[in-house]
Amino acid sequence: MSDSYERPASQGGSMATIVFCVAAAALAGLLFGYDTGVAAGIQGYLQQYFHLSNKELGFAIASLELGCVPGAMFAGSLADRFGRKRLLILCAILFAISGVLSAIPRSLTELVLARVIGGLAIGASSMIAPVYIAEIAPERHRGRLGSLFQLGIVVGIALVYWVNYFILNAGNHINAGAHLANVANWNATMGWRWMLGSETLPAIIFLLMVVFVPESPRWLVINDQEQKGREILTRFVGSSGADREIAAVKEVAAQEEGRLSELFAPRYRLPLIIALFLAIFSQFSGINSIIYYAPRVFEAAGMKTSNAFGSTALVGMVNLLFTFIAVGFVDKAGRKLLLSIGTAIQVVSLFCVGLIFALANRITVIVMVHGHSVSHTSIHFSPAQVHILIASVLTFIAAFAMAMGPMPWIIISEIFPARIRGRAASVGVFTLWIAIYVVAQTFPWLKAHAGLTITYFIYSGCSLISFLFVLLVLPETKGKTLEQIEAYWHHRHHGTLPATQRDHS
Repeated sequence: MSDSYERPASQGGSMATIVFCVAAAALAGLLFGYDTGVAAGIQGYLQQYFHLSNKELGFAIASLELGCVPGAMFAGSLADRFGRKRLLILCAILFAISGVLSAIPRSLTELVLARVIGGLAIGASSMIAPVYIAEIAPERHRGRLGSLFQLGIVVGIALVYWVNYFILNAGNHINAGAHLANVANWNATMGWRWMLGSETLPAIIFLLMVVFVPESPRWLVINDQEQKGREILTRFVGSSGADREIAAVKEVAAQEEGRLSELFAPRYRLPLIIALFLAIFSQFSGINSIIYYAPRVFEAAGMKTSNAFGSTALVGMVNLLFTFIAVGFVDKAGRKLLLSIGTAIQVVSLFCVGLIFALANRITVIVMVHGHSVSHTSIHFSPAQVHILIASVLTFIAAFAMAMGPMPWIIISEIFPARIRGRAASVGVFTLWIAIYVVAQTFPWLKAHAGLTITYFIYSGCSLISFLFVLLVLPETKGKTLEQIEAYWHHRHHGTLPATQRDHS
């Protein structure tokens, strides 16, 4: 375990500069969360305005992922070739374009196009921003600073929940003041446009900030721009720290060829497996079934629309609070311990959610429609069951926020070799977005055909598998430089790990 390269201001090091750069990159996370969370407010109104079936609604919501997947797939190669900063600027522009176009669609096709553009920005930035943060952060604080990307996501989710809630109530006041029976519901015609278009403002702020951040110094050194890299590192960690970091980067870079095929070499097989499975497990916990569909889950528990939106806003606040716990403890407790605790709690809380839906009273009504009998089943909960349901959902959110939410972003951005870090991280993030898309597509179908009980039992089972994976497979990376992590895989493959590292892997 080496010491951090931070240096006092007299030697030129500035933690404040690093924090500004990390904050700028973390705004990509805020926009990620904003675009994800806004779906909770627009679903019913989109279905009403565009006359969508449940399947079409699922596609409209999941269309964001249609852009995220190629965005994540190609961003790594572009970031390795053109640098992290240029790609972050491009992402900010795409976010702004998406915000404007999402507010003015005349058809479902135009809305889907706007969402796909936003998805491209999310997919690309969700790969680039964590890598950029990992490459500029001192190892002693890399977990904490890396968690700020996830903190940005949950701030964005919490923020848009309250924006949605404000717009919903404003629309209700507009309708109440109209006093006309034939006035269209304002939220169904205009409210959802304001909800979607409101992301334009944070997108512009992101663009203005990221213009002023420097390029990743590690990327510059790897790409034969050592002098520029040295200047930036000197601003970050002082002249002595810059010398040591450059020497470490050049030492490990000399052992790499820089080809993507290296990712599939035997010595990097385990980090690849870790990245892929963490990406899958983070989403197969069903987190987006809560983030995307929280109002409908709470409405299924018998809440009124306004109360369901209020409870959803509470979800966002719990998410935010427990992400701060991850930020505070990730560099002390470590990635593995937090993941072990978090996934264990997920298993129990998701099982409880499914159990509450299993115990609910169901009333089936049969009506005649055009000469055919049609049955409709409604779910009714006791007040105690409603309270247990909300508590179970909030417990799950808390567990996810402190562990499986931020940790995959941190781990995927730090476990791969320098020359192919962007492309390798793309593979992990691409897998994550595929998993997100699968959950977004399958949750409405599972809810309709298998029921919420079976659906949340499935998610609980996936969380159990992820708990065992973390416990048995994941090594600890806290306190290590990126170069030390890279050397670890090399020594592990050749069987030359020191006994202390073998014991604590």
